[in-house]
Amino acid sequence: MHSRITTHYQLAAIRQSYFAWSRADNWVRGLLLACAFAALTGLLAQIRIYLPFTPVPITGQTLGVLLAGTLLGARFGAWSMGVYLALGLVGVPWFAGGASGPAYIMSPTIGYLVGFVVAAWMIGRLSDNPQLHRPLPQLTVMCLGMLVVYAFGAGWLMLGSHLSLSLALSLGVLPFLLGDAIKIALAASIGTFLLPGAPQKRGR
Repeated sequence: MHSRITTHYQLAAIRQSYFAWSRADNWVRGLLLACAFAALTGLLAQIRIYLPFTPVPITGQTLGVLLAGTLLGARFGAWSMGVYLALGLVGVPWFAGGASGPAYIMSPTIGYLVGFVVAAWMIGRLSDNPQLHRPLPQLTVMCLGMLVVYAFGAGWLMLGSHLSLSLALSLGVLPFLLGDAIKIALAASIGTFLLPGAPQKRGR
């Protein structure tokens, strides 16, 4: 029993140390972490499945977005997705299928990439609250982040491609719900494991 309690407190200390480390006001460290998670997102983007009825492929990118927000916090999480977007637009071939370059700004999927930045910031902002580090709140945070990605992605599909809202949702949201649910569950599990819980109140 004593060993189990000791392990529990050691794990809690490690979580707290990581939480403080990943959100410390250290710009060099933050940029390195941002680049690392941008590279992870670029790697996940190469896991792709093209569907014949939509210009939006199924990729692993959104898992990188969810993890960047919850593990890096609002500022560095948003930086990571900003780095991913900016370097992809200047030629780093790490968008889906190795795509890149300034012309990608006219792609029907550019809205999702812009949404990545906002979603990572929002997830990080919410994940700074220790009360939201439990499984159900983490799932809720991830779902909200995914809704942001959908809003930007489907919104650009609707406006940029002159589609109706229902068609934009059919092409840009509905085909991805199941896969994104799996990514949400995975990211929430990782967040719950790595982020420290709320301090326990001591009785008198």
